[in-house]
Amino acid sequence: MGRLAGKVAVITGAGSGIGRASAELFAQEGAKVVCADISGEEKDAAAAIGAAAAAVHADVSVSADVQRIIAAAEDNFGRLDILFNNAGFGGPKKLITEQTEEDYDRVLAVNLKSVFLGMKYGITAMLRTGGGSVINTSSAAGLVGWEKNAIYGASKGGVIQMTKAAALDFAQQGIRINALCPGMTWTGLVPGSRENPLPPTEGYRPPAPMARWGLSSELATAALFLACDDSSFVTGIALPVDGGYVCP
Repeated sequence: MGRLAGKVAVITGAGSGIGRASAELFAQEGAKVVCADISGEEKDAAAAIGAAAAAVHADVSVSADVQRIIAAAEDNFGRLDILFNNAGFGGPKKLITEQTEEDYDRVLAVNLKSVFLGMKYGITAMLRTGGGSVINTSSAAGLVGWEKNAIYGASKGGVIQMTKAAALDFAQQGIRINALCPGMTWTGLVPGSRENPLPPTEGYRPPAPMARWGLSSELATAALFLACDDSSFVTGIALPVDGGYVCP
């Protein structure tokens, strides 16, 4: 029996990186998993898991698509216990004076509005069956400033504050809500990672005390902790998984 035996999870951004690693780990721990993504790779992620997974092609910034994702969990597996609002992207890396309104709108829609929509519809589903766990992917950039990332940092800081407020709202209704804050992680957002699944041991090293890239599997393990009953008395936190980056 795994730590998520009998649970049903929705994971957005499940086609690659942290989302895919989490989908595979959650399934290994006994969960049924809805893999949602806009890339088309959600089908491959679900197929690799097998009968315990379903794929949904969706844009998480669109209300109707998010409702379809939540419905897929209930229609295919009967309930929703875990919601991992993981989908997101960095947007253009520019000075704020060089950013456009279109840049702002897209980054906030994908990174922050999606978390609002996920919780709006996901928590409603959880309340029907007595509770659950919500995990929202923020970033180390939601805790400290990153150069040329003002819009991205604002979106990820917003995820943290939305997480904390919602955690207070539902703390007595059996729903725990936490944020995961990755540091520099070797995922599909990093050039070269698709061709090289493991980060190089030489060359550029992220500016963190551990002086290495984080792995998707390490973030998935942290997400599993927040998803399962091991964290049953944990809600409203922003958990850095960043090699000590925000510590100094």
